Amino acid sequence: MTRAAILLTLALAATGTVSSAAHAHESRPLYIEVTEKAPLVFSVRWKIPPSIDVRNAPEILMAEGCVAATGQAVAANRGSVRRRTYRCEVDPAGTALQIRYPAFNPSVSALVRVSRRSGETHSLLASPDQTELIIPEVESFGAVARDYLTLGVKHILEGYDHLLFLVCLMLIAGTGRRILITITGFTIAHSITLALSALGLVRVPVPAVEAAIALSIVFLAVEIVRGDERSLTYRYPIAVAASFGLLHGFGFAAVLGETGLPQTEIPAALLFFNLGVELGQIAFVFAVVLVYQLMRLAGRAIVNRDLSIAGLRPLQTPTAYAVGILASLWMVQRVATFWS
Repeated sequence: MTRAAILLTLALAATGTVSSAAHAHESRPLYIEVTEKAPLVFSVRWKIPPSIDVRNAPEILMAEGCVAATGQAVAANRGSVRRRTYRCEVDPAGTALQIRYPAFNPSVSALVRVSRRSGETHSLLASPDQTELIIPEVESFGAVARDYLTLGVKHILEGYDHLLFLVCLMLIAGTGRRILITITGFTIAHSITLALSALGLVRVPVPAVEAAIALSIVFLAVEIVRGDERSLTYRYPIAVAASFGLLHGFGFAAVLGETGLPQTEIPAALLFFNLGVELGQIAFVFAVVLVYQLMRLAGRAIVNRDLSIAGLRPLQTPTAYAVGILASLWMVQRVATFWS
């Protein structure tokens, strides 16, 4: 550090000590906008909060390969605004945006907004001790496909209410062919409402949807306990699966609502999130069938008994009671959130 910088640091520190009470309430961040105006041309604008002494005003620097044109400072009501244009040789995605203070870091957080010509935007928050932020990579079909496929698989495998609903559908369907048809109806139905909700065409309150999903499990559990094979549920399980599938689709869409859809690859995000849900769903169904087949093999080998579907009927009622009680608890908890 040069002698001038040392003197400036001491002066600013003294000034900060005297005026700390006056600025104790000041918590505004350094606000930075990085806007792509043309291919590889970026306008950088930053607003300096009044808590930062003008002599310690920061400079915002882009990575090597980006050449800065002459910047300008504009006085604001409080603080100041500065602008600079950068022309880059290559896209700066993945490189660091640097915040440089001439004297010392005043421990002010920074809010950065990056806007691309495609309409893609990113918001970043830097902690007070952080002086570099990585500019996010440009959204690509491959990256979006990978991320949302993973998100879909993860969501279905962590969604215990959806998995319990699938188990109940399998118990009601019974045979392999009926299970396939029933799960297909559920898939088509929730795919429709997932797309409609994620695109903002239909809006349903998330707490109400979550409570209704729990209620759908209670309904299937009651049907299993009743065991009336003449009922609509047992005769046409695809109708029940499709009806409730519309409801579950809104639940899947709530996850996308929390995560958000990429501005430039919305169709890809929807498609691959839904594919991820289906892959996770298929994997779960196969896992249940595999466990059942292993139980049958163990039964034949250990107790010389074939644990067929008919042989497991006595276990369905207590299992359905347990599922119904658990789903009822979920429903009460979720209804309670209506007033929280």
